[in-house]
Amino acid sequence: MNIQLLEGEFNTNEALELITKMIAVKIKFHEGKICNSHQEEDIKSRENKIKKLQNSIHDIRLNLSKNATSVHLESSIQIK
Repeated sequence: MNIQLLEGEFNTNEALELITKMIAVKIKFHEGKICNSHQEEDIKSRENKIKKLQNSIHDIRLNLSKNATSVHLESSIQIK
């Protein structure tokens, strides 16, 4: 099963907003799991995932500012 979340041309501001909001949802998911976890290993793993996601947002901002006025985005979820 494949769920198409988004596909199309977006100006760089719209693209940044969409990507940032999608990553923010994933960060909140991990933060919620951290609050409910009592295992230090799980907490550290999720904290590392959050840091990687935050770094991704930073990298995306840098790349989009160098890019043209619009970009093509595609995002989907594959369920196997």
